[in-house]
Amino acid sequence: MRMPWKLALMLWGVRPSTAYVDLMEDRLQIRYGPWRTATRLDNVARYDITGPYRWWAAIGPRRSVRNGDFSYGTSAHGGVCLTFHRAVRCWPVRPTQLTVTVDDLEGFAAALQAAGIPGADRRRSAARVPS
Repeated sequence: MRMPWKLALMLWGVRPSTAYVDLMEDRLQIRYGPWRTATRLDNVARYDITGPYRWWAAIGPRRSVRNGDFSYGTSAHGGVCLTFHRAVRCWPVRPTQLTVTVDDLEGFAAALQAAGIPGADRRRSAARVPS
């Protein structure tokens, strides 16, 4: 979790011990403070690394007005947008896309690729991750 937002996120119950993504052999589990999202790994259709974001559009739990996706945001440096075959539960909605702002974007993307999930690096001015 990035430092400038730490105090604000703690008001939502989001701390390093309660904000993480677990990529397991057949399952993906995401925790963001009191909120949890889980799905089978075969429900993840693809990923895209995006960002960087403006801080006011990145921090906190939020739903996009443009396309209805959901985000669990802890930093503005970038995120990994997961696209699902079937909608997943993200309090209070069921989106088909969820962005998580993990600290190690490239490492998470590499783990997704190793699990057979295709994706791309779509950040502005960034080195590309092979698709």
